[in-house]
Amino acid sequence: MCIRDSAHGADGGASDAPVGHGVHGAPAAGGSAREPGGGGDPSRTDDVVAAGGSSWTRAAGVFSPPGSFVPSDALTYDTRLVPAGARIEVTQFADPSGTRVGARLRGLVPGRAYGMHVHTSPCGADPAAAGPHYQHRPAATADPVNEVWLDFRTDEEGDGRAEALHGWGFREGGARSVIIHDRQGGAGERAACFTVPFGPHGQD
Repeated sequence: MCIRDSAHGADGGASDAPVGHGVHGAPAAGGSAREPGGGGDPSRTDDVVAAGGSSWTRAAGVFSPPGSFVPSDALTYDTRLVPAGARIEVTQFADPSGTRVGARLRGLVPGRAYGMHVHTSPCGADPAAAGPHYQHRPAATADPVNEVWLDFRTDEEGDGRAEALHGWGFREGGARSVIIHDRQGGAGERAACFTVPFGPHGQD
């Protein structure tokens, strides 16, 4: 079963979903096409809204270790850094001028710095399954201009948020997950992964 609720965030509270138009907000009007959650994950929520050449996507999930009794598209590989039951919400707004990706997390280690990047493949039991960082243009080095970096630091409650804005968009099927790393910057051990149905660049 997949629970869908575009009015609530990953923590079950009110969502601060973007509003307005342009790359800084989600479409205020238009049709909605909600996609089912991945893998039959009962803790997952996905919403997709498209209007006037722009689209807004929201995916939320609850972390659990690979092989848990209840399957999840949010996998924690290191429960010391990303405890089972921690929550994540990822949003994407895309239009012809670019893409904005935002993330909200709850239930992590308080007062800690984490790295996070968009990766090319869905999550799997093996942390390497998510593939490398998504890159706008193939490059030998990692950098936040050519990639989507969402590094953040949690507050005293263990909550964090991040946002990245780029003047380019994802290739169709090219971006499929976010990886939380144990440290900020271009590398780090993979502590957790969340499969996200990122969409391509908005169309005119």
